[in-house]
Amino acid sequence: MIGASQLLERRGLIDQVGNTPLIRLEHVTSHLSDAVQVFGKAEWHNPSGSVKDRAAAEILRQALEAGAIRDGRTLLDSSSGNMGIAYATLGAALRIPIRLVVPGTINPVSKQLLQALGVELEISDPLEGSDGARQVAAELAAQHPDRYFYADQYSNPANWQAHYRTTGPEIVRDTQARLTHFVAGLGTTGTFTGAGRWIKEQVPGASIVAFQPNSPLNGLEGLKHLPTSRIPEIFDPTLPDEILEITTEQAHAMARRLAREEGLLVGASAAAAAVAALIVAERLESGTVVAVFPDSGLKYLDESFWRGP
Repeated sequence: MIGASQLLERRGLIDQVGNTPLIRLEHVTSHLSDAVQVFGKAEWHNPSGSVKDRAAAEILRQALEAGAIRDGRTLLDSSSGNMGIAYATLGAALRIPIRLVVPGTINPVSKQLLQALGVELEISDPLEGSDGARQVAAELAAQHPDRYFYADQYSNPANWQAHYRTTGPEIVRDTQARLTHFVAGLGTTGTFTGAGRWIKEQVPGASIVAFQPNSPLNGLEGLKHLPTSRIPEIFDPTLPDEILEITTEQAHAMARRLAREEGLLVGASAAAAAVAALIVAERLESGTVVAVFPDSGLKYLDESFWRGP
């Protein structure tokens, strides 16, 4: 049987996580000053296709090193989609069984991907959303403590540490520490908290800007309206210099523009990041704005907004 240290020493899929490119937006930014640049960090270049590979990889690494996943124990967590796909992808490569609680509103393609990857799925009440799925997962973990390693991405410090260790340093490196504004959405808040902390430490003058949906009822998968949600334990409320609110309609319109004007097929949360980045950039006479684009639009092509003008 291969031990945890041997699994982590082998160069495999988990080692391909990170080092995603920055892509400059050139056409949707044509109205800006020439001294203003806007970049999207293209997280769909990760193995499972989203930014969640970073947190999943770090959670798995730390759990293996601590011996929390041993003797066939199953990793248990809740997910609305991308984190589950990341666990499933990396877990399959590491021979770690995965059980996920997902809300009934999960994207059908995401559900199909999870089933294809061999994950054990539990479907929670669609009306309870991601918070309800998390509650079900916590109850399962409490009932069977010997069967599961409960990762709980919302409270697990490995989530934000992944971005402190990788995402933030990559952005500072690739902009040569010249970024003036960092933009990221609020879901589990791991990306924002981890990368934002690193950037604030390394580029003290940079503004750290968060964004969230403008309503609890929205079409921005993976993002939370924090005023009406359970606040993730890993969120650092002292970190954001500003929190913008983005509408679903703004994000959908931007998704169409990015596809047709930039050749970038992105998901709604990435399109919302572009909206937020442009709001910031339009205030500037000069500067470099970097926004995290969590995933591509490939899982969402059946969404009706693609057929809009």
